[in-house]
Parts: sequence; C-alpha cells; structure tokens
Amino acid sequence: MKIYAKIRFYWGAFVIATIVGAGMIPLITLFPKYKGTIMHKLNRLILFLMGAKLKTYGKRDEKANLFLINHQGIMDIIALEAVENTHFRWVAKKELFETPWFGYLLKNGDMISVDRENKAGLIKLLKDAKESIEEKKRAVAIFPEGTRSATQTLLPFKSGAKLIANKLNMRVQPIVITGSKYVLNEHIKTGHSGTIHIHYLDAFDVTTASKDWYEKVKSDMEKVILEDETKGIFR
Repeated sequence: MKIYAKIRFYWGAFVIATIVGAGMIPLITLFPKYKGTIMHKLNRLILFLMGAKLKTYGKRDEKANLFLINHQGIMDIIALEAVENTHFRWVAKKELFETPWFGYLLKNGDMISVDRENKAGLIKLLKDAKESIEEKKRAVAIFPEGTRSATQTLLPFKSGAKLIANKLNMRVQPIVITGSKYVLNEHIKTGHSGTIHIHYLDAFDVTTASKDWYEKVKSDMEKVILEDETKGIFR
C-alpha cells in the first residue's frame, strides 16, 4: 500500500505540473479576461485525474473580500479554485514567484507577492490588498498561518491578515479545508483518492467585530478541524 501511495503522489505531481505548464499558464496569458473560468475548469480536471472529489459546507459570502484559509499544501488552492468560478487574488511568499512553472502562474495570474524577510513587506501587502478590492475588484485569499502545516493542526497565525483586514475595514470569511493532505501529502510524498472538504464559515465585518476577532477565527477553524477529525473525514 505504501508503494501504491507513492505512485499516486508522483502521478498527482505529474498531473499538476503538466496541466499548469501546458494548460493554465498559456491560456491565462492568451486570454486574461477569462482567468477565473480557465482556472476553475482546469483545476476541476486536475482533481478528476487524481481521483479526488469535493464536498462543500455552508455558502460563500459574495460580499466578502478577504478569505482566511488554513493551509496544508497545494491541493488547498486547487480545491478552492475548482469550486470557485471567480478569480481570487492569492497572497504568496516572494520565493514562490521565482520558481519554475508556478512562478509564471502566480505572475501571470496577477497574484500578491509578500516578502517576509523585509519589514516593508507588510506595507506592500497592505497596498496590494487595497488595490485588489478598490481597483481590481478581486477578493484577497490568504493563509494566516503563513506556511504549510505538516499536519491538519493549525499553526500560529501571522499578523499580516489581521493588519490588512483592520486597516481596510474588510469583510472576512474564514474557510476550513480538510482532507486535502490525504489526497496529496507533499511532506511524506504520498497520494490517495479521497474527498476534500471545504467549510465556509460565517462572514463578518471587522468594523463591527470584537477586538479579538482574529483569535476567535482561529478558534472556530480549529473546532471544525476537530469535528472532521472526530468523524474520521480525513486521515
């Protein structure tokens, strides 16, 4: 079974790299007006070829302009882009923009680059987020943990997401994803067919939320993860 899981991992990696390199990058470059639809359809194709399914709970708030999402690996992005037919503006660390394949996808997709090592990084993030909602009319998607977790357990939240939400008076919707690491685990390089579960939690305006809203979001997300773990939804 371990050998089979390894084979499935490399098959998944091949599928992702091929569709991104041969499909997404050329198509969003040639047809920039249809980026959202292109990403939606090709990410659904990736899931199909990998033998993965999606199940959603709750409903996306159409007025939300900041989405806070837990992060386990690349399947989180693929799953959300497969569900959504609108084009999120993802926040990603600067180093990813410099990688082959995916760097081009981030640049051509007009995503937000953040430099964690530079103190001016938060100022740039704030400026880019403001541009996203006021000019580009694209919702911002960010992983408040700042990096991938090796397990389903949440890591401590970084300050960036809270900063831009408070400064720009954003409407926030937390999203919890479970099961994605079972489908493709980049840490131990295993893959399985399975279901990725996407939970849309209640949205709120930070202007009317309590001062500890950021901590409450983390607590609410942890509760959903624990519930799914108790149900045996993910392994």
